[in-house]
Amino acid sequence: MFKIVKKRVLNEQMTHLSIEAPFIARKAKAGQFIILRIDEFGERIPLTVAGTDPQNGTVDIIYQTVGYTTKLLNTLEQGDYLLDVVGPLGKASELEGYKNAVVIGGGTGTAIALPQAKALKNLGTKVTMVSGFRNKDLIILEEEMAAASDRLVIMTDDGSNGHKGFVTNALEKLIQQDPTIDFVVAIGPIPMMKAVCELTKKYNIKTMISMNSTMIDGTGMCGGCRVTVGGKIKFACVDGPDFDGHEVDFDEAMKRGKMYYDEEREAATHPCRLLGGNHNG
Repeated sequence: MFKIVKKRVLNEQMTHLSIEAPFIARKAKAGQFIILRIDEFGERIPLTVAGTDPQNGTVDIIYQTVGYTTKLLNTLEQGDYLLDVVGPLGKASELEGYKNAVVIGGGTGTAIALPQAKALKNLGTKVTMVSGFRNKDLIILEEEMAAASDRLVIMTDDGSNGHKGFVTNALEKLIQQDPTIDFVVAIGPIPMMKAVCELTKKYNIKTMISMNSTMIDGTGMCGGCRVTVGGKIKFACVDGPDFDGHEVDFDEAMKRGKMYYDEEREAATHPCRLLGGNHNG
């Protein structure tokens, strides 16, 4: 059993939990993830490690309440317990050797991009963070992003925070202003990561993306998280989740991501477990 020691609502869609998991807190590095199960009836869901506190033995996760399990997870409060938390899984991000990086987070991806920015800054890299949201009310982790970077740019689709446009608009402007940028990290919706990679390829800037594909066992055996990279099949849970963005087949990944849309929508609207029932309710 893994105790929830802190719960913080970031906005109407996103929540931050700190979970008591001392072993994972000591071992986890930027880019890795956990798989949790709420109870004996629950499905296994992967969530990226958003931060750790090795001294207090806690692991941070930030999730968006969009599906059945995340909605159920959001009913738990501080002091409640999760049945299973397994990790750290996946390969840690390879961030050494860069002098001037731009770290991009789109929506929920901001929570995943934040540890990457922190790690890069700790390595002595100049870090600019660019984060994109639909509107100002959905902006999260602004103080944390500012602390993890030398410069922070937040864009909104509607311009409600005074900076209208997409993350690619901000990125191209940064590249044009500073030709010394030698590394870009992009984490967020697949169309956003694809657009970033198309832009950075034009400028020949190495770009790393994180593929948060559908995962089940986290060991590469189920094959659910397969992605084509450089013409070869890879598994995000063991070969990634980080990959060279210029080699990822994003179109295939987008098609795969929609395969279970109808089932996910049906599960998200099924009320029985949220009301205290079980799978047979």
